[in-house]
Amino acid sequence: MNEIIKKNGITYGIILGVFSILTTTLIYVIDIHLFTNMWLGIISIIVYIIIGVLVVSNTKKQLKFITFKDAFTVYFIAAVIGSTMSTLFYMLLFNVIDPAAKETIRELTTKVAVEMMQKFGAPASAINEAAAEMEKVDNYSPFSLLKGMLSAFLINAVFGVILGLIFKSRPAENL
Repeated sequence: MNEIIKKNGITYGIILGVFSILTTTLIYVIDIHLFTNMWLGIISIIVYIIIGVLVVSNTKKQLKFITFKDAFTVYFIAAVIGSTMSTLFYMLLFNVIDPAAKETIRELTTKVAVEMMQKFGAPASAINEAAAEMEKVDNYSPFSLLKGMLSAFLINAVFGVILGLIFKSRPAENL
């Protein structure tokens, strides 16, 4: 593997991981209710996309020519490192440091979901059933977090394919 690809993938992966850890820590410290804020989630996704574009774009500039495989690889390395760091931090925070926080977030998430279902006019029986199901699920258990990380890997692979197709050098660029 090319050293530039490896170096950039690791560097940007650490940037993604640190961004996620800092964001999670700030939300946790400022107000745990922010974990249910949809806009913060959207902003985080946008930042992840921007960092993904930057890692591939900067790598292409450094290499002068980038294949689909190289573009995909540098992004995917960064995404895997960032997702892994984030997941490990979530495990530590919600299963070791403050296990009670995950219960609070579950209650807040259920409340927000119920309010949204009520706004959309869902029948009370459906709302009660959904709330009961949500109360049973532990989204922050190590197993659930690992499942989420694997799902993130899959989503990142798809996004990596898209970035690879967008950024791959055309034959004329090789001149």
